[in-house]
Amino acid sequence: MTLSELAFLYISYYRLVAKLLAYSTVVVNNYVLEIPSHLVGFLVFLMIAIYDSIVIIPSFNGTIRDQVIFAIFLLCFQFCMLNSAGYHLFCCRSELACKRWFSLDLAGISVGLLGCYFPAVFYAFSCFPVWRDVYLVVVCCMILVTLVLQLHPLFLTSYWSSKRLIALCAVVAFGIIPASHWVVLQGGFDSLIVQIFGPKVIIMYILGVLALFFYATKFPERCFPGRVDYVGSSHQLWHMVVVFAFLWWHQTGVTLMEFRDKHPCEEQLPGA
Repeated sequence: MTLSELAFLYISYYRLVAKLLAYSTVVVNNYVLEIPSHLVGFLVFLMIAIYDSIVIIPSFNGTIRDQVIFAIFLLCFQFCMLNSAGYHLFCCRSELACKRWFSLDLAGISVGLLGCYFPAVFYAFSCFPVWRDVYLVVVCCMILVTLVLQLHPLFLTSYWSSKRLIALCAVVAFGIIPASHWVVLQGGFDSLIVQIFGPKVIIMYILGVLALFFYATKFPERCFPGRVDYVGSSHQLWHMVVVFAFLWWHQTGVTLMEFRDKHPCEEQLPGA
């Protein structure tokens, strides 16, 4: 194959991608909100990552370590958003493409959850480095297990849909353990840091439960068949809640980093 032929194929491929993207995001169809919601989400988190690196982290006397933590934090969210949009954009190309993109979509969900855990555990347990490392290892192992499960030939089938949901719920529910332990280590609910961030954690779990509710129950189309095919379906609501939850958790991470900068460990530990 000559260089000109290779260039022609390359240009033709990206023209096809552009046409599919334009069609799926402009023409009214059942993906009218699902693709743009996470494409826009990807761009939003990309801009947030740049702004955090240039403005937010330096304003809180952040170190290279903070830059790395927030980079991983937001890259996980971007990976989730981009894979989700890619799945809905290309899933109808062929059966093989559908399976591959569905696998990437599920991987994106797992990596997105890692993005939620990583900065929370790192900053919440920054004064307890042993427990910080223990929980980070456990979380990474859990995410790795969910990714390895995708290699099972039945994992992507409808037969295993309930098992996929259980695995996802287990990864989310595990967060209750480090959160409860963190409250105890901080001296209980009278601690200032617990009073500030405890409600934020609760709101995040409410958003997570709400997202899983839409994902698992297929509400409202189950109750109103044919009436929410274009706008208002459960998967669209799931997308919206996920984006909002990620934004909420990012802001919580920024606030936690700011708190850590103003209140060193000597002030955070009970009895200090």
